[in-house]
Amino acid sequence: MSRSGDREEQVRRMLDGPHPQVPAELSRRAAERGGRLLRRRLFVRRLVTLVACVAVVAFAVWAARTHPWEVPPAETTPLDGW
Repeated sequence: MSRSGDREEQVRRMLDGPHPQVPAELSRRAAERGGRLLRRRLFVRRLVTLVACVAVVAFAVWAARTHPWEVPPAETTPLDGW
């Protein structure tokens, strides 16, 4: 028999054998854990959105107050006649 045929036979023997008992509360625990994971992801997503919005507002306020796009005034006056 080929190597893949041995593997198939091994898998068939494992599937035909006795199956372990599954705990009765397994589905309930899985649903609770999934709910917790979904709530945590939703919380993180909302937190990241809030932080991003605060950053945009802070940048807009800073830009409105300092006008970074304008050239700053010269520190010294130019001398004529040199």
